[in-house]
Amino acid sequence: MEGIAPFTVNGLSEPCQTWYKVIGNLQSGIPLIVLHGGPGACHDYLLPLTDLAAHRPLVFYDQIGNGRSTHLPEKSGEEGFWTIELFKSELDNLLVHLGLDQRPIDLYGHSWGGMLAVEWASTSKDKNIRRLVLSNSLASMDAWKIGVNALRAELPQDVQEVLDRSEEEGDFESAEYEAAVEVFYKRHLSLARPWPAPEVQAALDWFAKDPTTYGTMYGPSELYISGSLRNWTCVPLLGRIHVPTLLINGAQDEAQDVAMQPFFDHIPKVKWVTLDNAAHFSHVDQREAYMKHLESFLLA
Repeated sequence: MEGIAPFTVNGLSEPCQTWYKVIGNLQSGIPLIVLHGGPGACHDYLLPLTDLAAHRPLVFYDQIGNGRSTHLPEKSGEEGFWTIELFKSELDNLLVHLGLDQRPIDLYGHSWGGMLAVEWASTSKDKNIRRLVLSNSLASMDAWKIGVNALRAELPQDVQEVLDRSEEEGDFESAEYEAAVEVFYKRHLSLARPWPAPEVQAALDWFAKDPTTYGTMYGPSELYISGSLRNWTCVPLLGRIHVPTLLINGAQDEAQDVAMQPFFDHIPKVKWVTLDNAAHFSHVDQREAYMKHLESFLLA
């Protein structure tokens, strides 16, 4: 089932539209709500999660700003518009639209989706979350940078020089820069071959089609954080999360252990799984093992 949830946003003359897709019957079992990364990567790359549909309904949606939901390219660069509060409100609105605001739900967030999930779960008034999954995510941008910079230092010297020069000159659109970024992505975004896996290509395509949210909130690439999330942290919020929480990352993930560690340190009921031979798209790189861990956690 696919549909549109009208979403009223302050300052806009017309309601936005949040596109969603439900796999299975929402009346049977506890639904898993899927928050995609980016911002702006859209739901497509997380469709392997339909492997879990035998035991629960799943709700995918494209957050506003990209995908099949409302695009707002005129808001590019407006950090005051593209706030975490905006996306929390969109999630609230979607749950009301689907009649899930008063029912138990499981919440899954990948990368930026994990950031959003933590923000929503820690401040949600109704607290109807049963279980929380934070996949390949980060608890603070400072910790994320430590991990990414360590991985960057392991790149070939000529690649590092291109990245450094491009950042100094503010040139993020040259073929040389894109090729250098791809070297990093092949090591730490996904290890699936041939490159790029369809799921990786789907996310990269959406960034290319409309970089509004990603460019405004994150930056020109995973290696240069210039957007509104540059100083973000959720560490002070983590003690408010009392539901069982699963952490997943990959050994070669750009979401290095240092970025995930605060989740483990401050969330009381937490389990952490790191998958070998997997990067940021662990659900693609090690699909079978990933789904087994997820299924076991959700069924417990």
